[in-house]
Amino acid sequence: MYTLFYYPRNASLAPHFVLEALQVPYQLELVDRKKNVQRSAQYLRLNPTGRIPTLVDDEFVLFESAAICLYLCEKHPEGHLIPTEAKQKAEFYQWLMYLTTTVQAELMIYFYPERHTQSALMYDDIVRTQQSRVQDMLTLIDRHLADKTYMVGEQFTVCDCYLFMLCIWADELAKPPLQFEHLGRYLSGISRHPAIEAVCKKEGTELGMYR
Repeated sequence: MYTLFYYPRNASLAPHFVLEALQVPYQLELVDRKKNVQRSAQYLRLNPTGRIPTLVDDEFVLFESAAICLYLCEKHPEGHLIPTEAKQKAEFYQWLMYLTTTVQAELMIYFYPERHTQSALMYDDIVRTQQSRVQDMLTLIDRHLADKTYMVGEQFTVCDCYLFMLCIWADELAKPPLQFEHLGRYLSGISRHPAIEAVCKKEGTELGMYR
């Protein structure tokens, strides 16, 4: 039985999708960000970064969303959430690294401008800059998805879990993901995956806008 320490619409969303897609036994443990529980001594003993998510597998504890996703998929290869053919697997890692180290990182600057300047006068400028930067990234992804149902190959993978999470986060941008032609079509299709539907229902995330 896995335990996923989570908060709705947080970075725990992708591993939650993965757990559901793998159909393995798991339980959820809410880390209430509104009460700053992620900074509590008890939680910091599990995850010294004070961030969400954390996965507990018996005595093994793991943090970082993408690392959790990969760990789960490698433990359960029968779930086929990572391609096995060499070139497709390389492309899979390419896109997963792009989503985690580029798109997610730039979104974090957009959401938390106060962490990147000592002047409150700069907040609006940072937000505008990040809107433009993320839009360029979504444009690149939109072109990639022009003739595709999934991010990589012909199967649902961790990349789809991760991209859907980031697009949920980005739905408040001036040009949200659904306004991109191919990305919007892609999101509509992915929103119908049973794991996506089940997790969004559990976390209270409405999918009507994707239909």
